Amino acid sequence: MAEPLAAVARRQGRFAGRMAALGFQLRAEAVLETLTEDVLKSSEIEGEVLDKDQVRSSIARRLGMDIGGLVPADRDVEGVVEMMLDATQRYDQPLTDDRLFGWHAALFPTGRSGMHKITVGAWRPAEAGPMQVVSGPMGREKVHYEAPEAPRLNEEMQTFLEWFEGDQGLDLVLKAGIAHLWFVTIHPFEDGNGRIARAIADMSLARSEQSPQRFYSMSSQIRLERKVYYELLERTQKGDLDITKWLAWFLACLDRAFDGAEVILSTVLRKARFWETYASEPFTDRQRKVLNRLLDGFEGKLTNSKWAALAKTSPDTALRDITDLLKRGILVKDEGGGRSTSYSLAEVQP
Repeated sequence: MAEPLAAVARRQGRFAGRMAALGFQLRAEAVLETLTEDVLKSSEIEGEVLDKDQVRSSIARRLGMDIGGLVPADRDVEGVVEMMLDATQRYDQPLTDDRLFGWHAALFPTGRSGMHKITVGAWRPAEAGPMQVVSGPMGREKVHYEAPEAPRLNEEMQTFLEWFEGDQGLDLVLKAGIAHLWFVTIHPFEDGNGRIARAIADMSLARSEQSPQRFYSMSSQIRLERKVYYELLERTQKGDLDITKWLAWFLACLDRAFDGAEVILSTVLRKARFWETYASEPFTDRQRKVLNRLLDGFEGKLTNSKWAALAKTSPDTALRDITDLLKRGILVKDEGGGRSTSYSLAEVQP
């Protein structure tokens, strides 16, 4: 692992240096975008889709950032954000069973996973039955993995936590990969093990950098590679004690996560350049709100009806807002159009 580990460490260092050269405001914006992606994608890996605006607003509030247009967040969103920020912003604090119980309780504020009542803030009980990872239709399920039985959990987790907080002279990036695998292999909770495992890995990565500022998202890259992620987890858990292939993939995935960080950085810089260019231009609050959504990476095409929905205004007012920006060359009409005309931001020259 020495060669890929050294390569990842070089990229970590170079990226940290680039971020340090940015102004405070741009760094804060990059951290906000990264953490938002991390929370969204970690939940998506488990099939749960959260509202991006709620996640972003929740993180901004907790970091004391004034971003405008904050929206209230649901309890489940607040819980995921609380766990992720606790792991990354307080990375230097010990990981204990009580802290893990708090994370788990934050993930499941109603005490339920979907329709099912689960034990929250404690290891899974024996009465919950075997903890199996299964797929396929009822009656023809395939068991991919069966975790240790409930009576073993306390001892297994104490061993894990002592190792995680101990100093074995192990590189903390490698430790992140081992901790991720080890935790999901124990599978100590009835639900939420994957998200907590990824938070623990993020915590170890933050320790490796001695910084709470996150500029790349492992969860975003794992989401892109979800099929390989689950296949490799299964092969490793069913194999012997050699986890080299898992660690090789983990380091390669981390390296590819830096490519995703480049995208976030370019988005942040583009947004800053846009507002610098148009600093003297007058905008309504509605226009600022929708323009920021476009700059943050609006999905799909922006139409008059979508503008009205985003700005919470009438179609006529939306059309006036758009027409004004078209005249000033800030928006342009997309080619084609068909039945519904769509618009994009005009390119801002560097």
